[in-house]
Amino acid sequence: MIKGLQGISGITVSGGNTALPYVGPNSNNPITGILRIHGTEIEVFNGSNWQMLSTSYATVGLDQDVLEIVQWARKQRDEEMAWKSLANDNKAVKIALDNLEQARQQLDITAKLAREYEQTTS
Repeated sequence: MIKGLQGISGITVSGGNTALPYVGPNSNNPITGILRIHGTEIEVFNGSNWQMLSTSYATVGLDQDVLEIVQWARKQRDEEMAWKSLANDNKAVKIALDNLEQARQQLDITAKLAREYEQTTS
């Protein structure tokens, strides 16, 4: 049984209830700890009585920074897909996209050389 949840970087957890009834082992009553559905409730047998389990559920989600990053990535993906689709029917757009890709490769190489130069001169 999950007793509690904790969020980590980028993940938020809210709500829930960790105050569940503790049911210890009972060798005299082998059905201790068994669960049942009673109407719309979940109950556990504590050896002498049925105890209702909490119906409070935790909510797990992404924090605002992660949501903004995902939205940005979707926008970038949609834009690139639209450009590629347009490039299929338009030679000028195809040439521009090819030029953009070549410029990115040149930028990557230039940035790598600049970083290497900074490391060797410092």
